[in-house]
Amino acid sequence: MKLRSYLGPVYREVLSSVFCRTVPLGGHGPIVSFSFDDFPRSAYTVGGEILKCFGGRGTYYAAMDLMNSTNNLGKHFEQIDLQSLTEEGHELASHTKSHLSSREVSFETFRDNVWKGRETITGVTGREDSGNFAYPYGHVTFEAKRKLGPELMSCRGTCGGLNGPIVDLNLLRANSLYGDTDQLDRARKLIRRNQEEKSWLIFYTHDVSETPSEFGCTPRLLEATVSNAAEGARIMTIAAVLAQIRVQAPRLGESL
Repeated sequence: MKLRSYLGPVYREVLSSVFCRTVPLGGHGPIVSFSFDDFPRSAYTVGGEILKCFGGRGTYYAAMDLMNSTNNLGKHFEQIDLQSLTEEGHELASHTKSHLSSREVSFETFRDNVWKGRETITGVTGREDSGNFAYPYGHVTFEAKRKLGPELMSCRGTCGGLNGPIVDLNLLRANSLYGDTDQLDRARKLIRRNQEEKSWLIFYTHDVSETPSEFGCTPRLLEATVSNAAEGARIMTIAAVLAQIRVQAPRLGESL
């Protein structure tokens, strides 16, 4: 095993154990949330419809500079999508303005990009985002977790696992949902464990299409996963879960 591949999981576990801002999940589990990063338009037009079929809604982390663009994930969201998804009960959350990695710039530059992203959402939609945030690429630094986390409702990374019985708002755990139905067994095991532990399971993906990118999934995988989740848990957005466990919005620069 290469040293880098070994240190990755170690780094993530250490990061998950420090600078935490915790709240109890209480007796609210099991809960499953489905989130979409960046977000490609198919995540809403295809993924959102799948969730609605099962009475669920999704959390969409938007990097605003990607609006109206096309890349390896396909076509990204349009302005009209930002309005309609919230009207349908989905959550609009933030993902920086320019999809910036916290590891590649100073903390001050990264923090400024986070807030510019939130301000752009307000400028385009006329309303604020939910206050929930996801780190692009799952890149989190110790400084960002310590300083940025308390300024937002929550920050989500890509460290796998379940949230509960204690939830760290500065770094919510989340699990990738990539590929086709050959990955369904992994998702089912997470759902089963989440039910047994009465925890909060968060999935994340990007595009939802018949030929997804390496960071997306097929409609078949998403539908099967949502169907499994709905059998024994409530499907809720990140914002809905935090409202239920009574997390209050922090003031700028102050912890809860």
